[in-house]
Amino acid sequence: MTLAVKRMADLDLADLRVLIREDLNAPIKDGRVVSDKRLRAALPTIARAAAAGARVMVLSHLGRPREGVFDAANSLAPIAAALTELLGRPVPLVKDWLHAGPPAPGEVVLCENVRFEVGEKANDEELARRIAALCDVFVMDAFGTAHRAQASTYGVAQFAPVACAGPLLIGELEALDRALKNPARPVVAIVGGSKVSTKLEILSALASKVDILIPGGGIANTLLAARGTNVGNSLYEADMLAFASQLLDGEFGDAQVPLPTDLVVGPSLDEQVKGAIRALGEVRDRDMILDIGPTTAASYADLLGSAGTILWNGPVGVFEHPEFAAGTQRIAEAVAASPGFSIAGGGDTLAAIEQFGVTDRISYVSTGGGAFLEYLQGKKLPAVEILEARA
Repeated sequence: MTLAVKRMADLDLADLRVLIREDLNAPIKDGRVVSDKRLRAALPTIARAAAAGARVMVLSHLGRPREGVFDAANSLAPIAAALTELLGRPVPLVKDWLHAGPPAPGEVVLCENVRFEVGEKANDEELARRIAALCDVFVMDAFGTAHRAQASTYGVAQFAPVACAGPLLIGELEALDRALKNPARPVVAIVGGSKVSTKLEILSALASKVDILIPGGGIANTLLAARGTNVGNSLYEADMLAFASQLLDGEFGDAQVPLPTDLVVGPSLDEQVKGAIRALGEVRDRDMILDIGPTTAASYADLLGSAGTILWNGPVGVFEHPEFAAGTQRIAEAVAASPGFSIAGGGDTLAAIEQFGVTDRISYVSTGGGAFLEYLQGKKLPAVEILEARA
């Protein structure tokens, strides 16, 4: 499917003021970027614009600061330092960027956290117009924030002289369209997470789009409880049992929803705790289900091995604890080994594939969390809609 948007790659950017909205919301500890995955994903777009002779201004948010108040903990200074290192050229941080002039042709500057500006989240028109006045071309490249209609993602695209999509955003949308709009069958989706309630829409939407829907984590526990299985002291949602039954009974779609046949349990998540394998029906009242068992993991791996398309959002166990990591590791390795097209998204999923060393073997790793889920549900992303309107 061809996206009906203007593309940065098709424009002559020489000597133009180019404002690029990226998602550089990276974890920071002791003043340094801990994971530079999102920065590396944005690098090709920034480097390409600079190489074309553009006057490049990069815009991003970080964290959830209070608008109108500078907060050093959410300053983009560590991001600027990391970009300088990654690009191999100075990337100065501009604090008062709304009043600053553009950089020289071929130079790159990073604007301070856009969420410090009053009106950013509310998509304030005055702020959006001020941001738009800074550029000749606005490049929306932040898939991770494309589901939010904010001044730096939506409003600026309304008022900029030219609004286009960057290569990273295009890549994300094309990968998702490949997985959703005309996928190779069978389509297998893995949806993990602690709560059904936070993924109601994605579960019900995917049930009508995929062939096999593998639940993980607390979601699987709730489905097991809906089938009358004792889940002991495990995390599950009693008020979601009716929805879980509807999902299992095919009321939202024809997807097969396999449930675990064996489980790994523990009394708690304490560091020294050892896991024990239990067959379904043998979970004790004090047990916490913290991973799928080896038989279940092997069964799910077989399903993934014969998949034409794989969508993965959420681990199947508490993979951060070594006693409860084997299930998610087996899933990660099976996704990586599958000849099918695979796309993974969401913070926990990305952390898992990085932990198990399979990142480079996943067909496409999405930088988005909420945007990834909303697109999977079939929702329109506001920042993409406005780019289509401006095309």
